[in-house]
Amino acid sequence: MAEEKLLGKVALVTGSSRGLGRHYAMQLAEAGADVIIHDIDETAAAAFGEAPSGPAVAEQVRSLSRQSEFFPADLTDPTQVKQLVQKALAAFGRIDILVNNAGGDIGAKTPRPIPNNCLDIQDEDIKAVVERNLLTTMYTCKYVGAHMREQSSGKIINVGSVAAHLPVQEGIVYAAAKMGISHYTRCLAQELRSYDINVNCISPTGTYTGRFLATRTVASEEGKSRLQRFAQPQDMANIVLFLAGPESDRLTGETIVCW
Repeated sequence: MAEEKLLGKVALVTGSSRGLGRHYAMQLAEAGADVIIHDIDETAAAAFGEAPSGPAVAEQVRSLSRQSEFFPADLTDPTQVKQLVQKALAAFGRIDILVNNAGGDIGAKTPRPIPNNCLDIQDEDIKAVVERNLLTTMYTCKYVGAHMREQSSGKIINVGSVAAHLPVQEGIVYAAAKMGISHYTRCLAQELRSYDINVNCISPTGTYTGRFLATRTVASEEGKSRLQRFAQPQDMANIVLFLAGPESDRLTGETIVCW
């Protein structure tokens, strides 16, 4: 069990029934936080075999002697975001930590946009990627941030991507949306500075999750150094824990880029 530095805190982690979001949620729970699990629906967790369901992940959190509930919502719909936050507050009374993890380079009708460049990408895929990454982050920050402003405390952790900081040849719309999150983070941090609310961003590198492995071919990494290989989920979860915990109390408006 990790040091319980977050005991008494309540965390909302979006997209947390699977992938990196689930690892973030479990790390926060191990550090003492009660955790609200979210995904678009109950079945999303099983898409890549990472968990049986969203409620099952909440039960995993409860097995650590933490409180947890699963709430579904489509975060591209601001009305559903507002309702998600209202349900979370009704059940837990407060939100101290928000991890905006939901997103991904996901096409409107395909696992990833096809084609996935600047000029040939389908119009509907541009809309889908921007909505699922940048707009979902803005909507969730709006409603959770307003609550944190009232309580004059909180930690907001937005999730970008290393792709936002590199000249990529595919996934350009995704990279641009994630760069938008980084700048939005800095602006929101300034807006909330006088309320003692920290707003930071983590930009993960490629990390071994179910969806990552299912949507691309990964070449052998034999012979590569630790910093040359794709990351493990725990690598990214450790950074989220730092941003959620007291060690980052004087850090705001920054993006940690995991090359």
